[in-house]
Amino acid sequence: MDDEERAREKYFQARDLDDVSIDELEERISELEAEIATLRAAIESKRGVRSAADALFSR
Repeated sequence: MDDEERAREKYFQARDLDDVSIDELEERISELEAEIATLRAAIESKRGVRSAADALFSR
């Protein structure tokens, strides 16, 4: 996580969301949805590796 991401996290955690603009909130939602998609892809990849390992070692 770079400094900008840390600052953004702190910005949203430390502030009352009433002070954050709709555009900023929508941007944050988009960023979080992209991160969720990345995490889901990583999970699927790991499941594939696990399945391959299980198949190899269960023979």
